[in-house]
Amino acid sequence: MSEQSHEEGQATGVARLDLKPALEAVLMVVDEPATEEHLAKVLQRPRRAVADALRELADEYTVQRRGFDLRLVAGGWRFYTRAEYAEAVEGFVLDGQHARLTQAALETLAVVAYRQPVSRSRVSAVRGVNCDGVMRTLLQRGLVEEAGAEPETGAILYRTTNYFLERMGLRGLDELPELAPFLPEADAIEAETLEGVPSFDPDAPDTPDTHADDKTEF
Repeated sequence: MSEQSHEEGQATGVARLDLKPALEAVLMVVDEPATEEHLAKVLQRPRRAVADALRELADEYTVQRRGFDLRLVAGGWRFYTRAEYAEAVEGFVLDGQHARLTQAALETLAVVAYRQPVSRSRVSAVRGVNCDGVMRTLLQRGLVEEAGAEPETGAILYRTTNYFLERMGLRGLDELPELAPFLPEADAIEAETLEGVPSFDPDAPDTPDTHADDKTEF
């Protein structure tokens, strides 16, 4: 058998596999959400057929009350633990240890998510405390990233990453819950922020900080 015939035989074999089990097999080994386009290419099926099968699988898992569900997150599909069983998974994975975001990290991440792209000094102004340490931690964890510089001041701007969307179970930033009613004075606070403060170097050692919350990493 020629090499070309061998490759065609392999392609035919993949295309003949039952689509839903094949999708399950692939999604079991992905380490980040897989796009419909990529799955269609790998399984040699039309994108529409893959998209329909994925949504049918997601509905089946919900109807069957499985311990996991299939979600469209950050532009791709991936298996996740169903929310009501998260406690069981945490007990197994953490074995009594705590690896949650600190309150300071959650607050800082929320400001970046809702105000992005935003400078570090603006985040500090909204929170009312210095957030250098927490911002550095969020950068190192891949939850936020640099997004250019502010033209007027040169201050580095930050935004959330696709990893943030993945961890939060969001398809996009438009799925963030409406927060404006709870921040009536946010714009006024930001207007008073001094943007001339130079941005920190993520690789530089931590500077002393009198706010204990912000020095705690997660």
